Amino acid sequence: MTFEFFRYRFHFRALEAVAFPPGKSANVLRGAFGTVLRESATPEEYVRLFRPGISLGKSPSGLADWPRPFIFRAAHLDGLSIAEGGPFFVDVHIFDLQRAVLPHFRSAFEQLAVHGVGHGRGRVALERIERLDLEDRAEADAGDASPPLSISLDAQGDAAHRVRIRFVTPTELKSEGKVAEQPEFPVLFGRLRDRISNLRALYGDGPYQLDYRGLSERAAGIVMKECHVEWARVKRRSGRTGQVHPLGGFTGDVAYEGELTEFLPWLRAGRWVGVGRQTVWGKGDMRVVS
Repeated sequence: MTFEFFRYRFHFRALEAVAFPPGKSANVLRGAFGTVLRESATPEEYVRLFRPGISLGKSPSGLADWPRPFIFRAAHLDGLSIAEGGPFFVDVHIFDLQRAVLPHFRSAFEQLAVHGVGHGRGRVALERIERLDLEDRAEADAGDASPPLSISLDAQGDAAHRVRIRFVTPTELKSEGKVAEQPEFPVLFGRLRDRISNLRALYGDGPYQLDYRGLSERAAGIVMKECHVEWARVKRRSGRTGQVHPLGGFTGDVAYEGELTEFLPWLRAGRWVGVGRQTVWGKGDMRVVS
């Protein structure tokens, strides 16, 4: 059982000074991308990439809004000011295997040399695109026909009885209609399993054949032994609607104990897909650290 996706690194050079607010760099970039995409793509392409829930119906798990087929990784830019002439990069993970998505990113990012990015609309030039592998090794983009990366979700190696997870960017997990204050394992795994399953069913090779009830019952036996998280409260205002949306969540380390062997590949996959709310903005970046 595998999950496939693409990783790209987009390298830019600032034509004018650009400032990325703390905790909002990925959201700023996503907003700029969406604004340009609305003008450069067809309505169908825009909806599929940026607002899939409008016309594509409910997802297989019953969600009214589809997960977007991409996420930004730009936390390294939070709070930075890029001087004129300065370089910076943004990583994007793309999950749509059915249609060529890279050309839309390339076209939209090239237009940021005219439209700019951020509050001051600083203009930036796209210089090159690299493909990344699972070890963060970069190579020049081999073109739209390059095969995706593949990760296994099957249990491998020795039995695992303890794991430590680091939540690198703010993470919000919902349980029973409320935001969970702590990432209890059944909630964390449930959100992660559903996200990966939905992405594959909607944009990949079709749905997995999973024993959802059995997985949930076994996940309930995993105990959270340590929880060292802090909450960040960040908000953003939509330029399109004027509405204010929370961007915060918890970051930090959490340790779990139990029969974790079958869950470990799913937890490792969280690094690539994110977990929880607003993953498209770079939230929910989680790593298995031990």
